[in-house]
Amino acid sequence: MFESVLVANRGEIARRIVRTVKCMGLRAIAVHSEADTDLPFVREADEAFLLGPAAPAQSYLDVAKVIEACRATGARAVHPGYGFLAENAAFARAVIDAGLVWVGPAPDAIERMGDKINARNLMEAAGVPVAAGTREPVTGLPQALAAAAEIGYPVMVKTAGGGGGIGMGVAHDEAGLAGAFQTAVRAAERFSGRTGSEGGGAGPAILLERYIQRARHVEVQILGTADGTVVALGERDCSVQRRHQKVVEESPSPGVTPELRERMLAAAVRAGEAVGYRGAGTVECLVDADEQDFVFLEMNTRLQVEHPVTELVTGVDLVEQQLRVAAGEPVTFTAAPPRGHAIELRVYAEDPKRFFPGPGKIDVWEEPAGPGIRLDSGYVAGNTVTPFYDPLMAKLCVHGDDREEALARAREAVAAFRVEGPKNNLPFLAELLDDAEFAGGDYDTGLVARMRS
Repeated sequence: MFESVLVANRGEIARRIVRTVKCMGLRAIAVHSEADTDLPFVREADEAFLLGPAAPAQSYLDVAKVIEACRATGARAVHPGYGFLAENAAFARAVIDAGLVWVGPAPDAIERMGDKINARNLMEAAGVPVAAGTREPVTGLPQALAAAAEIGYPVMVKTAGGGGGIGMGVAHDEAGLAGAFQTAVRAAERFSGRTGSEGGGAGPAILLERYIQRARHVEVQILGTADGTVVALGERDCSVQRRHQKVVEESPSPGVTPELRERMLAAAVRAGEAVGYRGAGTVECLVDADEQDFVFLEMNTRLQVEHPVTELVTGVDLVEQQLRVAAGEPVTFTAAPPRGHAIELRVYAEDPKRFFPGPGKIDVWEEPAGPGIRLDSGYVAGNTVTPFYDPLMAKLCVHGDDREEALARAREAVAAFRVEGPKNNLPFLAELLDDAEFAGGDYDTGLVARMRS
C-alpha cells in the first residue's frame, strides 16, 4: 500500500476521500484553488497545495499543476473523486507516466466508455441490452432525420461525449428533432472546445436513441477487484432529476422487481468484464417502468456522487476498496444482500423553485444528526459558496430498516437542517418527501417537472 494520496478534487467529495485516507493511516494531500483556501477539506488534509486562481482551467483542470503538486508533496497515489479530471484518460496516463498510482480504471477503459456510441456498441456485443439507436456518429441534421425515421419517434438526442445530461433533448417529430439536434451540437462544441467548422467541416458526434416514455434512471454499482473479478453491489434509483441532473437517489430502487434486479446486476457485471474494469464504476440504465425491462445508458468510470447510499446498505467503504484495488491488494469485504433502505438528498445552493444557482456566504449552518443520518458536506458556517463551481453544498443521507423508516428520517433531517445566507433547495426537498408520487415509490424521471408544472 502506498503511504500517501493526493486528492485531485474539492468540496464534499475531497473531504470525504480525505476522511477514509486518514482512517487507513495514510497521508492525505489536498489541492485547492485560491477560492477554496478556507474550506474544510483543505484544513482537514495532512498537507495542502495551492494550484492557482479560482477558474477551474487554471486550477483543478490543469494537469501539469496537479502533477507538480504530486512531486512537491511527495504524493504516491492520486484519487480524482468525480467531475473535473476523474474521467480524463489523458490525465490518468499522465499520473501513471509520472510513476504514480492512479486510483481508478485503466486509461483505455475510461476512453472506451467515454464515447457513448462506442460504449453502447461494446455493451451490445457483450450481451448487455441497449435501446434502438445509432451505431455510428450522427454529424448532420439530414442524417439525424433519416436515423429518427428508422428508429421511430420519440427519440432522445444527446452528445456522444460528455456526461451529466447536458445537451440532452427529446424529439417527438421532425420539427422537434431540428431543435434538439442543434441543442446537442452546441453542447458538444462546448464540451470538446471545437466547432463543426474545424477538422474538415464534420459536426460534433451526436447519438440518437429510442426514447422511453415512462423511464426510471437506475444504476448498478460495480467494483473490479485486483484479481480481475467484477462484483455488483446493488442498484440505486436516480430518477428524481431536474434538467437531467440528479437531485435524490435511493437504494434499493422501489421500482425494480427482484427478477429485474437480478438481470440488471448480471448485465452490469458483464459490462465491467467487457472492458477489464478495475476499481469502482457505475453502469447506468434506463428502466421501462411499464414493461419492467431495461437498457444500457452509459458507464461512469469513477466514484459516483451518490455512492453513500450503496455504502449505507452494504456497509462497504467504496473509497477504501478503490485504494486497495489500486494498490493491488484484495478487497476486505464479502458481498452480501443490501440491508435496509438508504436515501441521499443533494443540498444545493440554488433557488428551490427554478433551480438557478444562488451562491453566497453561509451565515448559519446547523447540521442534523442522529441514528441513521450521514452528512457529507463541503462547507461550514462562515464559508462562501462561490459561482466558480457546482453549487452542491452537501449530501444528506439517511438509512432505515425499510423505505418507510428512511423517509421518516429524511423528513426529520431536512426539517432540522438550517442553512442561511445562500439560496438553498431544502424547501424543495421537504416538498418532495411529502409528494404522494415520490412517497409511494411509483415515480419516474418526469416527477420534478410534474411537481413544477
